[in-house]
Amino acid sequence: MRASQFFISTLKEAPSEAELVSHKLMLRAGLIKRLGSGLYTWMPPGLRILRKIEDIVRDEMNRSGAIELLMPTVLPAELWKETGRWDVFGPQMLKIKDRHQHDYCFGPTHEEVITDIIRREIKSYRQLPLNFYQIQAKFRDEIRPRFGVMRAREFLMKDAYSFHPDEASLQQTYQLMYETYSRIFARLGLKFRAVAADTGAIGGSGSHEFHVLADSGEDAIAFCPASDYAANVELARSLPDSKPREMPVGAIQKIATPGKKTCVEVAEFLGIPLKRTIKTLAVKANDRVCFLLLRGDHQLNELKVRKIPFLSEFQMATEEDILQATGTIPGYIGPVGLDACIVADETVATMSDFVCGANEAEFHLMHVNFGRDLKIPDHVCDIRNVVAGDLSPDGKGALEICRGIEVGHIFQLRTKYSTAMKASFLDENGQTRPMEMGCYGIGISRIAAAAIEQNHDERGIIFPLAIAPFHLAIVPIGLHKSALVKETVEKLYRQFSEARIEVLLDDRDERPGVMFADMELLGIPHRIVVGERGLKQSVIEYQGRREQISQTVPIDQIFTFIDSKLCAN
Repeated sequence: MRASQFFISTLKEAPSEAELVSHKLMLRAGLIKRLGSGLYTWMPPGLRILRKIEDIVRDEMNRSGAIELLMPTVLPAELWKETGRWDVFGPQMLKIKDRHQHDYCFGPTHEEVITDIIRREIKSYRQLPLNFYQIQAKFRDEIRPRFGVMRAREFLMKDAYSFHPDEASLQQTYQLMYETYSRIFARLGLKFRAVAADTGAIGGSGSHEFHVLADSGEDAIAFCPASDYAANVELARSLPDSKPREMPVGAIQKIATPGKKTCVEVAEFLGIPLKRTIKTLAVKANDRVCFLLLRGDHQLNELKVRKIPFLSEFQMATEEDILQATGTIPGYIGPVGLDACIVADETVATMSDFVCGANEAEFHLMHVNFGRDLKIPDHVCDIRNVVAGDLSPDGKGALEICRGIEVGHIFQLRTKYSTAMKASFLDENGQTRPMEMGCYGIGISRIAAAAIEQNHDERGIIFPLAIAPFHLAIVPIGLHKSALVKETVEKLYRQFSEARIEVLLDDRDERPGVMFADMELLGIPHRIVVGERGLKQSVIEYQGRREQISQTVPIDQIFTFIDSKLCAN
């Protein structure tokens, strides 16, 4: 591709609204152009990247035996009402009406549509299993679109849906998709990790997320370096402390703590470790106030709390609720003397001689012990986020925490949708049964941004070879002035192109500094510079995008040299 026949539109500075590195660099490199809030046009260089991601995803999905189709983007409300999601999906669903005032939505996902297709087409266990996928635009009306294509309202997604006669078949395809996704992200050249995850609004009995590892990631991932354990912090567990609760060493004591409301403030004031304090959180569910106990250095995991049946719809209690239940204000509440349901985290249940609120403003209690000073908790559950250093639940080491960007998610849906939509089949005994289902998504457009978050420097993007817009950039010095440069460049361009090496020849009438900056900003992995001075010495200058300095290569060896570099990648 000749730059003069392509479209390169780079910026020296990113627009002020760009926050993440990927957003800034995608705008500066001219990969995308903003149309409106959460809406972006993919420009020619960006589209090349997007198509390469699609090609790898499509190749691996086909290899897995999945079958590609394409479903409509505008979906009738009737299907969504069958599963109840028309009302519960939330404001992310963009609802529209046609000229006849019939309700539709712009598809945020396609479980209902594919299930409708299958229930019409599949009647017997002999036709199962099946796995269909599509690559298509989705729309979710984010309340605050941000970070460019990372959290845009319209995005490109690969979504697949499998149908099975029994759970064993579902598990087999689920494992196949797990392996397929692992191959996809490996081929994309990304550092990633698969983690156990919550099923969220999609539903089902189990799921895994695939995260590109990056410091800017929105999700925290807990993993054990000594084993295969990894989970989103929302779901991650640690091995409970097996040590018995220690015997009390001191009598309960009320201490004045003027103005000290948080556990951090109290611990500093009393000169004790933060982990010796307990925070008491008041929540309200089913019109009654309950109290959650956490160690002072731990954070509440609301998702885990909602898995406790009687707290599934909990909300944080208001100051009025707290005052009525405890007689004091937030910051000084504690479990001693409370006539209410108490749920303690597993780490709290083994504590002794701890510090907590005294249910009296400006006071806390020291040397508090379960069984002696207050009742044993009504419920002991895992209700906190794990932290680095916690024991891995598989007992094989300590947990570490890293950040990740979710780019893929696979679910075992089981019969949630097939039951609601009566997608059934006749088994080998002639009995009618609902189909088991799985679903498997990959954020195609999000991968492009995630790759940049993981691969960039102060000069711009550093794309992995597999998804770079071009493999090689040829930057001629004096192309329009030197016949020798022009002849050499044209010969190299033809040679590389015939070898199916994706090359961008920068034949624009620009200064060398501008051409160098654009090629680096675009993230092209390899670059050669052809100038008359070097040609007179029979050498060409080469520099890899990750390298700080260039090197000279004999002109008669440059093709073999570049070919070896590409093969090494």
